[in-house]
Amino acid sequence: MKTITITTKKNDEIVDITETIEGHLREAPTDNGLCSIFVSHTTCALTTADLDPGTDLDLLDALRRLLPDISYRHPHDPSHTPDHILSSIIGPSVMVRTSNQLLNIPAPLFGVMAIATSVRLMR
Repeated sequence: MKTITITTKKNDEIVDITETIEGHLREAPTDNGLCSIFVSHTTCALTTADLDPGTDLDLLDALRRLLPDISYRHPHDPSHTPDHILSSIIGPSVMVRTSNQLLNIPAPLFGVMAIATSVRLMR
């Protein structure tokens, strides 16, 4: 098991971690298998997505519009509740097949994205 750290600089940021993950896969003792990736923070999530320019902003805009403008009851900061909800909807993990020590993804502009809904350090 490997641990990586990703630092975000702003709220609602998507970070392409494909190359970082593949760097670790090149050190793996096997060529083919499954790569399980998990983020351990409550306002971060993982997904696979198209990486064409602007797609990250489209995804963030669409995600924000999913949530209603209501009075949230989160105990330490109600304005922070949508960040927790979005990360729960997307999920904390992805499982990707690997081939020849690389992620087996369908196209060059497709990758694994870490989504931070608030400024955080992700591991």
